[in-house]
Amino acid sequence: MNVHDYISVDPEVCHGKPCFKGTRIMVSLVLEMLESGQTVKEILEAYPKLSPTHVQAALHLASQLLDNDRFVAFKAA
Repeated sequence: MNVHDYISVDPEVCHGKPCFKGTRIMVSLVLEMLESGQTVKEILEAYPKLSPTHVQAALHLASQLLDNDRFVAFKAA
């Protein structure tokens, strides 16, 4: 999947945070909705401009960012 087909970063839109192309819906919002237990169906009902592929692109972007970064060890609270 090429996330750039679905996600863009523009300093003039949402303070430069990743958004779904043609919208002001931030990728982080969809990821937070998934984290809170909402289903893809619920997300698509809340944001009808999105498709299941948009949600998949958000997950793919998160995976790519985690895979291409260095991390500092931290202790769980």
